[in-house]
Amino acid sequence: MDKTYDFAGWATRNNVRCADGRTILRNAFKENDGQKVPLVWNHRHDDPYTVLGHALLENRDEGVYAYCKFNNTESGQNAKELVQHGDITSLSIYANRLQQDGGNVVHGVIREVSLVLAGANPKAVIANVIQHGEELNDEAQIYFDEPLVLEHADEDTKEKTMVEDKKEEEKTMVDEKKTSENEETIADVIATFNEKQKKVFYALIGQALSEKENNNESEEDNSVKHNVFDRDDENQENVISHADLQEVLKDAKRLGSLRDSAIQHGLEDVQYLAHADYGVDPVDYLYPDARNVTATPQMIRRDTAWVGKVMQGVHHTPFSRVKSLFANITGDEARARGYVKGNRKLEEVITLLKRTTTATTVYKKQKMDRDDIIDITDFDVVAWLKGEMRGMLEEEIARAILVGDGRLSSSDDKINEMNIRPIWTDDDLYTIKAAVTPASNATPEDTAKLMIKQIIKARKDYKGSGNPTFFTTEDVLTDMLLIQDTTGRDIYDTEEKLRTKLRVKEIVTVPVMEGLTRTDGESKTRKLAGIIVNLDDYNVGADKGGAINMFDDFDIDYNQEKYLIETRCSGAMIKPYSAIAIEVVESAG
Repeated sequence: MDKTYDFAGWATRNNVRCADGRTILRNAFKENDGQKVPLVWNHRHDDPYTVLGHALLENRDEGVYAYCKFNNTESGQNAKELVQHGDITSLSIYANRLQQDGGNVVHGVIREVSLVLAGANPKAVIANVIQHGEELNDEAQIYFDEPLVLEHADEDTKEKTMVEDKKEEEKTMVDEKKTSENEETIADVIATFNEKQKKVFYALIGQALSEKENNNESEEDNSVKHNVFDRDDENQENVISHADLQEVLKDAKRLGSLRDSAIQHGLEDVQYLAHADYGVDPVDYLYPDARNVTATPQMIRRDTAWVGKVMQGVHHTPFSRVKSLFANITGDEARARGYVKGNRKLEEVITLLKRTTTATTVYKKQKMDRDDIIDITDFDVVAWLKGEMRGMLEEEIARAILVGDGRLSSSDDKINEMNIRPIWTDDDLYTIKAAVTPASNATPEDTAKLMIKQIIKARKDYKGSGNPTFFTTEDVLTDMLLIQDTTGRDIYDTEEKLRTKLRVKEIVTVPVMEGLTRTDGESKTRKLAGIIVNLDDYNVGADKGGAINMFDDFDIDYNQEKYLIETRCSGAMIKPYSAIAIEVVESAG
């Protein structure tokens, strides 16, 4: 080999894991053997002043060895001085047209060799330097299993450079970049990270460097396309460029931001390094992942506390066909009579009343792709879904019992009101209709006062069991609690006082009762204000097998799990005059 070179060293070493995760295998760059490529500064391809000379490549079993010659430009001579002085000791390569086997590079073409502050391949270093005409043979060796030592066979003394010294120098360089005692460097910020945050930080940096990976295959060589730092017209080819990110971080404080440092080092395509104050931008990439505050998604739903009171309060029978039979003895013809001697005694006529209620089916159906069920691992999505189905089914039945489901009679989804009879619109024999007719200019407080009076008066006709419950809306309850006397004092400052006044066991608010109206026989609009009833007088019947059941099925054609919850039951009042519906008759004017 001609000894006119200025220095020599390993452009890259085989079987060494580089900072970007690749490992270059033996003879990966054998096509470059004997070729001359440019010697540049830090892989800068956009400035002719960064071309420092050339490198003659020699493929060896250990890697690619480079014999480098500086040009006579100002930048070339400046770089020569840095190398001879020992300020620069690392080499790096820029290669494209790579072929990879996993993380191993099996083929590629080296386009240039760069002088860098620190290379991604830790063993790509300058091994032999010619100074001022002195010729040192190229048999200098580097022992990498021990602290770094340069050993020249023809010298009487051995120059030893310790890796630990280099680390100390790097730390000193970072410390010197502080502009004041109170100003933090990038290293200071990183030092505050815990181990987990550091791992995330460096993982993000690595991700940024591999952001431009392109997995399209070449029609010519079927190679994996990989652009790391390339910004030239070669960016359609697979390239690799080794420059240590630690140097980017070290220069960031001096240049004012990580982005400027990245550009200085030829990494302007990396969009993650951009914020001088925080060291990395967006800094929120380093934040921990958001976590659920609850084990499962929370349902946005109406208040359903009333549902349990309805479902638990009704009377249950193990049969669904319910018949109610009554003898009406309230008329005068049913009274006992006085007798006058000689007159004929008349028989009592008892009027019988009968009503039969049969069952209907109420259901809710859901489905999920089996792939989604498997992929959702944070919680049991099937159990969560079944819980929602059960809750919604019970709410629908409770609604049908109190006021009906509200659907049009023409709807296929309507719950037949002859099978589950709503208390509100049931026959007058079972539900007393207490009408409240406020004046056209009445205030909500005036209407509330009238409702309380009407409820108390209607109790004389109530024939239900025990002490009933008042089901109403939040608006009606609020209006009643806001009633004041002439001095401005709340008359019912607690629900307990109002409950006592109304002679009810409990006051329960029902959201689904809001805004419900019906038209009576006189074509007047009546707005529901509340229902007073003891639900033990309402019977829900279900035959064996008709209780609430959950069914699972798998659709093999569509790979879907399907779920059905249903019940077949009947519901009806079973005692006459056992409920009171309070209705506000809306004024026509």
